[in-house]
Amino acid sequence: MATSSDNMKINADRLWDSLMEMAKVGPGVAGGNNRQTLTDADAEGRRLFQKWCEDAGMTMGVDQMGTMFFRREGTDPDALPVYVGSHLDTQPTGGKFDGVLGVLGALELVRSMNDLGIKTKHPIVVTNWTNEEGTRFAPAMLASGVFAGMHTQDWAYGREDAEGLKFGDELARIGWKGDEEVGARKMHAFFELHIEQGPILEAEGKEIGVVTHGQGLSWTQVTVTGKDAHTGSTPMPMRKNAGLGMARMLELVDEIAWSHKPHAVGAAGHIDVYPNSRNVIPGRVVFTVDFRSPQLEVIEDMENRFREGAQKIADDMGLGVEFEKVGGFDPVEFDESCVNAVRNAAERLGYSHMDLISGAGHDACWINRVAPTAMVMCPCVDGLSHNEAEEISKEWAEAGTNVLLHAVLEKAEIVE
Repeated sequence: MATSSDNMKINADRLWDSLMEMAKVGPGVAGGNNRQTLTDADAEGRRLFQKWCEDAGMTMGVDQMGTMFFRREGTDPDALPVYVGSHLDTQPTGGKFDGVLGVLGALELVRSMNDLGIKTKHPIVVTNWTNEEGTRFAPAMLASGVFAGMHTQDWAYGREDAEGLKFGDELARIGWKGDEEVGARKMHAFFELHIEQGPILEAEGKEIGVVTHGQGLSWTQVTVTGKDAHTGSTPMPMRKNAGLGMARMLELVDEIAWSHKPHAVGAAGHIDVYPNSRNVIPGRVVFTVDFRSPQLEVIEDMENRFREGAQKIADDMGLGVEFEKVGGFDPVEFDESCVNAVRNAAERLGYSHMDLISGAGHDACWINRVAPTAMVMCPCVDGLSHNEAEEISKEWAEAGTNVLLHAVLEKAEIVE
């Protein structure tokens, strides 16, 4: 097959230059980016991306969630397209590569195909999904979620940011509300390149992560109620310390996650303590437990054991406790054929690689519900992401994009 030719490579310098040029749009305060969704910076980044894609000969479509689709024609007008992309929006203190590498890597593979005169049976569509981060308008992966039927468009339009501005209004304000029906497009396959956002690939000395699964997650908000009291004058036997109850529950979270090692994880990242005064025993705490695993039965086990164990802790301490499921989604198993295309590409190109489970959510996790999907990952320094210090090497970017190119070509079918 023509894709076995290892002389088909992307232009690494051009890819890196594009990444650095996009990073100038919505700069952060410490070397990264603040290009939050539906801001003026997002609109500016979209315009730059549009210019680059049209310069590469692609035609644009935009759906009613603002997702951008750029099409490179195939030789068979009836063949379903192979989609490839990620997102351009960032965290408020985001890095230069999270999401952006997948979008500009997709653009670069089309540019390289143009340079090499490669034609494919299936069209290729380079994609920028709106509001993957969910930092301004919750939840994350919003546009791909509407595309996959997980949310209604009206519900998405009604999402509000911290200032009470609505998603639908802001999408129209920046001029990127398209007219295409969301989810109407049919895909032959979808591929997403992303930085790992974790330390495994770097620690293992691997250049490529072949993503086989995406972790499911469960968020449970826990409210523990005790009694506010003076820390100095309340005898130990007479205390109802909600803070201590939470501490024991957090030990339980850790113990439960460890019991399902190595792939399950658990922690509480959001904690509020009331009244949060130096000399007052906490009378109420609210925290959110985040359990994740690539196996649904493990998530369910962790949820059940935590609720039972936390209830016993509260009962033994004379505390009240309430549980509310505030978020979650089931684990993802990516398409075997697409995963094999990624693995085959890494092997043909001679890159060191390993199977990987994504610990973070991605647009590919939703699109997997409506089309055959897979992900390619490259390392990032110290596993750091969602941070302005996020960093990768040009060589890692090149390796990931070369694998992306060959996986896409396997599915799009080169025409000799």
